[in-house]
Amino acid sequence: MEIERTKGAKVKARTGYAARTGYAARIGYAAWIGYAAWIVGVVQFFVIHAIAESAWAKPYSWARYNISDLGNAHCALQADPESRYVCSPEHGLMNGAFVVLGALLVVGVVLTGAGLWRRGAAATTARLLLGAGGVGFILAGLAPADVNENQHVLGALLIMGLGNIGLCLAGLGCSGAVPRPLRRATSLLGVIALVALGLFLSRHYLGLGMGGMERVAAFPLLAWALATGIRGLMRPASYLSSLSSGTKTT
Repeated sequence: MEIERTKGAKVKARTGYAARTGYAARIGYAAWIGYAAWIVGVVQFFVIHAIAESAWAKPYSWARYNISDLGNAHCALQADPESRYVCSPEHGLMNGAFVVLGALLVVGVVLTGAGLWRRGAAATTARLLLGAGGVGFILAGLAPADVNENQHVLGALLIMGLGNIGLCLAGLGCSGAVPRPLRRATSLLGVIALVALGLFLSRHYLGLGMGGMERVAAFPLLAWALATGIRGLMRPASYLSSLSSGTKTT
């Protein structure tokens, strides 16, 4: 009887371990898709950004022009917040890049799980706000600033407002698998972006120009998503190990 109980216990242990590792593998694979989505979303955005700006007859300046100017559907003089003539031949391509970026940011937020996020209110809130930032890119792409300004501005506020607050909280919500310096850097990026948003809205550009300050407010979120995605894809074994055993990796 004792031998049978011992064998039964060993079988249960093996079964339980297989179930845990199988679940970990499924979660890990989903997370890899999420990390890949972030990388693809950000890279395609900057590639198309470069294509769209190169199509301008008048040289496009990161300091003088808003990001949204690349998606404006009509050639016209824009008076607010700074006077400039906008004519973007590849506006359709740029707006598509906004939508794809936003959708893939949301996919990444949904699929990156226990390997990146700890349990609790901070992580849940961070993911919701980062997802809202992704939705903001979709809204901005679907509504160019010179077609539906209200929807476009709403999208921009979701990106640079809620998205950056989510970035601040992400530093608190990331799991122990993420080294502490990276968690702190994440929150710092969010703080910098929020300060830049305040300066942009108050028209204090600190020599960077209107477009330059807007980019300081908008790009930290993209830089974080790209860096986190690359790190996640480069560490598959350690993430699966941490998921199945509950240990921390650095």
